[in-house]
This record gives sequence, C-alpha cells and structure tokens, in this order.
Amino acid sequence: MSTTGRESRRDNGRVGRRDGGDDNGRVGRRGGTRESRRRFQPTRLDGILLVGLVLAAGWLWYRSAIGVAYRWDWPQALLTVFATSEAGDTPFFLMGIYATLRLSAWGAVLATILGVLIGVGRYSEVRALRMFCGTYIQILRNIPPLVFIFIFYFFISSQLMPLLGLDVLFNRPAEDASGWQRFLFGPPALWENLISGVLCISFISAAYIAEVVRAGLSAIPRGQWEAGESLGIPVLDRYRFVIFPQALARIVSPLAGQYISLVKDSSIVSLISVQELTFVGSEIANSSGLLFEVWLLVAFVYFLLCLSLSILLRQVERRVTRHFHQFA
Repeated sequence: MSTTGRESRRDNGRVGRRDGGDDNGRVGRRGGTRESRRRFQPTRLDGILLVGLVLAAGWLWYRSAIGVAYRWDWPQALLTVFATSEAGDTPFFLMGIYATLRLSAWGAVLATILGVLIGVGRYSEVRALRMFCGTYIQILRNIPPLVFIFIFYFFISSQLMPLLGLDVLFNRPAEDASGWQRFLFGPPALWENLISGVLCISFISAAYIAEVVRAGLSAIPRGQWEAGESLGIPVLDRYRFVIFPQALARIVSPLAGQYISLVKDSSIVSLISVQELTFVGSEIANSSGLLFEVWLLVAFVYFLLCLSLSILLRQVERRVTRHFHQFA
C-alpha cells in the first residue's frame, strides 16, 4: 500500500512538472523577452557615448561659429532648389529625385535577375558555366566602379546601342512617347543616358548579388539537394520549391544591404551626364553658389531614400524569417 502511494505521488509530481513547469517556463521566457524588448535599460557605456556625441557636436558648432566664414542662407537655398521655370515645369531638383528613383528601381530589378542567374551558374556543376560566372564576378568586383562606368559608356555603350537598334528608339520625336513611358523612363531625350546608367549600376551590383546567392546556396544542407534528386523532382522545380525558399531566409539580410548600396552607388552615373540627384545638385550648387546648403539637401534626400528602403526591407526580412521558421 505504501509502495503504491509513493508511486502515485511520484507520477503526480512528474505530471505536474510536465504540465505546469514547461508551460510556466515557456510563458516566463516569452514574457521576459517581451518585457526586455519593451524596456530599454541604458548602460554606463551608452551614457559615455551619448555625452561624447553631445560634446563633439557642441565643439563642432563652436568651431564653425568662430572659424568658418560662411553665411548660411537656407531660405534662398530652398527657393532655388524648388524653383520652377516660367512654363511651370517640375522643379529641376525634383526631376533629379525622380531620375534617382528610376535608376534605383530598374537597376535593382535587372541586378537581381542577373545576380540570381550568375549566382546559380557559379554554383553549377558545369565547369565552363562556373568559370564564366566566376570570371564575371572577379572582374566586376576588382575594378573600381568609376573606371568601369567610363569603359562601359565610352567604349561599350556607344557601340552596343546602334548594334541593338536602340538608336532609332532614342531618336524618336518626344511627342510619340506616351504618359506611362515618361513616368517609367523619364523624358525621351534622356533615355539613352538612363539605360546606360541602369546597365552600369546593375552590372556592378549583380556581381555582389551573385556572391550572396552563391553563399546562400552553399549554406543549404547537402541532404536537401539529395532528397529533391532522389524524389525525381526536375531541376527548375527543385530550385523553386526546395532550395530557393530555404536560401531566401539566409540571403535576405545581405540582399537588403546591397540594395541600399545600389541606391547610393547610383550617384556615380552622374559622371556620364545622367541627370539624377547628384548631377542636379551639382548644377544647382555651381549656378547658385549655395554649395553647403544644396549639398546638405542632397545628402538629406539620399538619407531619407535609404532609410525608407531600410525600414521596408527590414519588414520584408522579418516576414520571410517568420515564414521560414513557421514551416521549417
């Protein structure tokens, strides 16, 4: 009788620990995590860094007030930047922002397509294809972007456009362009420069995206490849349904950083007369003499564009990661 009582108490204790202990532990851990996310507890190092930043900002303001002989004229700078012509056209500064958005959007689309194809080819079992993709990556990653843009624009683009018959498209009358064509590609007179700029930044970014894709494919366990092959799944379906969903959760974060770099790198194409934000800012600053004000406005616009893109891509990263862990 005593033995049975001890066994029943032992079993009840085990059940109690299983039913209550794990759940309470999980709830406690979850609750603690949420509370730690809500509460921000600054450390001593945070306070030292904050005080250091405040002192540095105050010192820079003091030195600029007594040592920089420059008269700030922000009202005139804002009037100059957002001034319209007599015909009431869009301000030149806003046209530069629109051009930057077009460059970044089309460059990201083309760079993603090329980067995925080259990354898959870099991981291919065909040696010739793997060597070609590896050579492309090594060349584009080890040549300064400025040098590549000059080579592409003055030696390749001038020969490639007539070869593809695009010069006929560029020389068409401006009245023939529809509204959606102007919205997507800008004024017809600047289409040639726009396409050259998009090709330049997309070719450069594609080399880095390809390496990100290759690293993501390399991180997939070999068993996943063998499982898809043993089930007789075709190669395209194997990549689409088995490999890429797992690789996407691993590469979404570095891809986000590469897209933000693409937006900033779009300023380089101003050297080939693409009228984007940097080109427009340079023209306005040189013609008005308001150098600091105009360039600070240009930097602020780039900051807003990259910050907005960073927030958007962070939400995408969280959704992809949550979806991956849900079905993993």
